[in-house]
Amino acid sequence: MIFVTGGAGFIGANFVLDWLAAGGEPVLVIDKLTYAGRIENLDAVRGSPGLHVVQADICDAAAMRDLLATWQPRAVVHLAAESHVDRSIGAPAEFVRTNIEGTFVLIEAVRHHLAGLSSAAQRAFRFLHVSTDEVYGSLDLDARPLAEGACYAPSSPYAASKAAADHLVRASQRTYGLPALISVSSNNYGPLQHPEKLIPRMIVSALAGEPLPVYGDGAHVRDWLHVSDHCAALRRLLAQGSVGETYHVSAASERRNIDVVQAICRLLDEMAPRPGAAHAARIAFVADRAGHDRRYALDAGRLRAQLGWAPARDFDQGLRETVAWYLAHARWIAEARGVPAPTSQVSP
Repeated sequence: MIFVTGGAGFIGANFVLDWLAAGGEPVLVIDKLTYAGRIENLDAVRGSPGLHVVQADICDAAAMRDLLATWQPRAVVHLAAESHVDRSIGAPAEFVRTNIEGTFVLIEAVRHHLAGLSSAAQRAFRFLHVSTDEVYGSLDLDARPLAEGACYAPSSPYAASKAAADHLVRASQRTYGLPALISVSSNNYGPLQHPEKLIPRMIVSALAGEPLPVYGDGAHVRDWLHVSDHCAALRRLLAQGSVGETYHVSAASERRNIDVVQAICRLLDEMAPRPGAAHAARIAFVADRAGHDRRYALDAGRLRAQLGWAPARDFDQGLRETVAWYLAHARWIAEARGVPAPTSQVSP
């Protein structure tokens, strides 16, 4: 068995679905089930003998020790995190608690668990910690994508909390021998992503006839990775990654935010046309957020060369599939936004 913390969230749920579809061993999902971690995200495998879900807070040390002792996993994939930058700017305390304290509590619980295992079981155990490119801060527009080992320079409370968590994992690996490795991924997109994030927010707002708010001049650059490709990378890292190492996960697919929004509008004009006007007419530039990093970009050459991973989707294909998914899941959107569910689904 493996544990997946945050397994009802966007990346976590996609990872669990992917893992079980690929014939992986049983999964215990540990999730606090907040607004972004919804049990409905796992509907496709609920009832499966390979899925077990426990509603728990990773900051609860007794619960984490209990679960490890009871289920005896051979690995922990640590995805639980508060992740929305805007929320972290307005209310940073919960990000410090979950992302830093929660990671520390989980590490300590795993260390306690490992102490009771045989030497062989200790060597086989893996703690895969999933991080973000935001820990590096803003990258100059003409700079090369960052390789592993780049200096941390987080700009937001979210990024700072994830950077601190990374440091705790590395320190525990070096000091205590925690069998840990770290993945650092670029911006994910795809199905099941909460509508507070850029791509689903634009899709959902357009379908609702609302303005499409774009920060600043819209020229901020992000490096986009389809969540299914990220999941494939995590499976590869869990199987073949080396303890103590950090691996970048990126599809090398940089786009300006405004270009992404306009591409979404073109797809919606084709798949869900707005009578009398193009969807792009609702694009509205708004005041930039505080500390907004200009560009992120990662070099995933190490992962490709050493472990043979490569993304399967290009951005245009992935974006089309993502728009189609949201068009087909009006009820999921309504529930995620906390509004009354429609009586029927919208077909793509």
